[in-house]
Amino acid sequence: MNDESTERTEGSVAVRVADGIISHSKLVILVLLVATAIVGSAAGQVEMSTSTDSFQTETVAADKLDYVNANFGDPDAANRTTVQVVVRNDNVLTRESLLEILAFQQSLAENDSVAATLAAEPSTVSVANVVAIAAAQQDRAAAGRPGGPPPNLTTQTDALESRNASEVERLVERVLSPDTDVPTGGQDPLTLLPTHYQPGTTSTNATVVVAFQDTGGSDGISESVSSAQLDMQALAADRFGDDAFVFGVGIVEDETGRSIGDSFAIIGPVALLLVILTLVVAYRDLVDIVLSIFGIGLVLVWMQGFMGWLDIPFGTTLIAVPILLIGLAIDYAIHVFMRHREFRDGNPDPGARDGMVLALGSVGIALVWVTATTSIGFLSNLVSPLAPLQNFGLVSAAGIVSTLVVFGALIPALKVEVDALLERVGLDRRKAPFGGGTPVVGRLLSLGAVGAKRAPVVILLVAVLLSGVGAYGGTQIDTSFDRSDFLTEQPPDWMEQLPEPFAPGEYNIRQNAAFLNDNFLQQRDTSRAELLIEGRVTDPGTLDRVVAVRERAAGSETVITLADGEPRILDPVATIQTVAAQNETFAATVAAADTDDDGVPDQDLSAVYDGLYRTAPEQARQVVARNAAGEYEALRLQVSIQGGAAVPQVRDEMQTAVEPAQGDGLTATATGQPVITAIVQDGLLETVVLTLVVTVLAVLAVLVVGYRLFDGYASLGAVTIVPVVLSLAWVLGVMYLLEIPFNAQTALITSLGIGLGVDYSIHMSERFTDELERLGDIDDALTATIDGTGGALLGSAVTTAAGFSTLALAIVPSLQRFGIVIGVAIVFAFVGAVLVLPSMLALWGRSVPN
Repeated sequence: MNDESTERTEGSVAVRVADGIISHSKLVILVLLVATAIVGSAAGQVEMSTSTDSFQTETVAADKLDYVNANFGDPDAANRTTVQVVVRNDNVLTRESLLEILAFQQSLAENDSVAATLAAEPSTVSVANVVAIAAAQQDRAAAGRPGGPPPNLTTQTDALESRNASEVERLVERVLSPDTDVPTGGQDPLTLLPTHYQPGTTSTNATVVVAFQDTGGSDGISESVSSAQLDMQALAADRFGDDAFVFGVGIVEDETGRSIGDSFAIIGPVALLLVILTLVVAYRDLVDIVLSIFGIGLVLVWMQGFMGWLDIPFGTTLIAVPILLIGLAIDYAIHVFMRHREFRDGNPDPGARDGMVLALGSVGIALVWVTATTSIGFLSNLVSPLAPLQNFGLVSAAGIVSTLVVFGALIPALKVEVDALLERVGLDRRKAPFGGGTPVVGRLLSLGAVGAKRAPVVILLVAVLLSGVGAYGGTQIDTSFDRSDFLTEQPPDWMEQLPEPFAPGEYNIRQNAAFLNDNFLQQRDTSRAELLIEGRVTDPGTLDRVVAVRERAAGSETVITLADGEPRILDPVATIQTVAAQNETFAATVAAADTDDDGVPDQDLSAVYDGLYRTAPEQARQVVARNAAGEYEALRLQVSIQGGAAVPQVRDEMQTAVEPAQGDGLTATATGQPVITAIVQDGLLETVVLTLVVTVLAVLAVLVVGYRLFDGYASLGAVTIVPVVLSLAWVLGVMYLLEIPFNAQTALITSLGIGLGVDYSIHMSERFTDELERLGDIDDALTATIDGTGGALLGSAVTTAAGFSTLALAIVPSLQRFGIVIGVAIVFAFVGAVLVLPSMLALWGRSVPN
């Protein structure tokens, strides 16, 4: 470095700030370590969240679902969660199998932890109950005591045990016959049998036991409920072995949490090894490696402490943040350390302290710009309607700022103290920088400079052409929010051969969910659509319009049809007709209101609703809502949907279904979890588009204004961001080719791609302007830039890309795809910075006045 450059650098504001840090290094170390302790004190308060319920958005459909949950059905239903226990064997309808199921239900009732969470009777329901209740009712009738309260499990078991196999088989045939007249306790047995079951037959290979747990009205499920579900799993394994599995929210969250732990037990050592190898190759110095790793640890403490203070749970979308911060921390460290080495390499002056002042003064502006622009890139997620993506933006931005604090002040202060100490005992701390001086690296990096000197226009045209193709592919990428993406799949065989503690556990939740979706009516709200009709629901003809809505819903491709060929739709008309068939007084009320004799009341609907509430209040509350004044204000249809059905199709079909009830005093809304999930998918696409636009505009504005103020050229800001946008288009093209959809994690690609890409580009542009001012020649400035900064970028890119790519080893599909996409994005950002940007800088340098 010549004297002119030294004087110019020493006179800068950045150098004065750097001088202040290094001159008071001991104080800086003390203050920042104390600050780390304060911020990090909340790190232990961070909770793990594996639920996908937070992927919600404020919409009309969500508000209407809240209304449905508050005004229809059992008021305690919102405080319950269901658990499904699937039992499989050659024939689950034999006497022996039915008694085993009853014994299992009894074991649930007798287990202290499970029983404490079970809802009021019936706490469990099974086809064995249906058959056994019919047997007990027969015994009562034979004893001259027909009817009575539902028999308990003990009575049911006694009734079934008193019959031989042939008698039970005949009873099963009668109970499950389509036209059965045997009392079964009001339970529809077909909802407990596979959709392929043939009604009236006495054999099928699977059935489901449904258990109802009381959640106590809390959001989500408590630890006691989750623990009880795990106990159910153990009881099912003891009773049925491999012939049964348990599916519930607690089971899903347990496997998800364990899978994340198992994934990082594999990923962590691999990522750490890659980081250490990269640092060894880049630094070739134990002290610098230890300081970098120590700084990384402090950054992660700041990140987790920030989450603890703001009560942000650690969810699946935040898994990428630690790896991101590790990559950025190494990037900051490499740039500071390598610039420090450049100033001291082969030069007796400056010393360790003066060299760090010059290094920080030289690279500090770039680090500040990188921090500002990268933080903006991630904060753009605040425009997302989804809370987890907003949290991702906040935590990432906070972590990036802490990275600047740690590696822009604390670690440099520590380094000069350590280097000064080692030099006092006679150790030479002058090291060669990593970059153009390394033969293999130099040849690789020189491609950007050679291209910029010989054919910059050609390189730029090729880059733009590839970006156009990639952008077109990006428009074809599917947008999905499939909750199964968050379910763990069985690890590959090679992972199971790993020694402890790296060998992952056994995970069956994904295949179990698929089996339930393919074979059974789902008992969860994620497989039910709600059609809400509000307004003047007592007007003549309203129920005829309800019938039209039901017919459209029944004709939908996504509605589930059980063994009897009928869709499972709960609606006011069917409820009225069912109750009328059982009560003569109410039947007369219905007949009087049915002026056209089509079985559907069309006049005096207030009287019909009044009669329904008097006759069957529980059934009435399922389908007709009235306010505190007793006025009827809403009707509800509940449509059971095929498990795993595409939610956009569900949404579209249900919105079409409610059209006959729109207008003329009525408002009809399609809602329910499938509909809301479809809206979440729309929110993901909105996130991708909005974050892209907001990030590009915000970063562009900052760069244009910044470069105009500090370098005198606003156009350099635009030049700096162009390769970033081009490389992002390349990533979208790869996603299209690999058929990777935008989901809750890959939707982050815009902020991640731009945030990391701007990091690389700013370092290149800043170094180029410094070298151009120092050397006065564009070609020489490009060579110096790529030789100096290019090597640091390569080390950073390799480390970050390798870190993210290790996510491909995760046993959660969504994390695998995320790791691949981000690894590709980092590689492309590096290519854009060292291959495309030099050509743009060359063209820019020749176009601006000297």
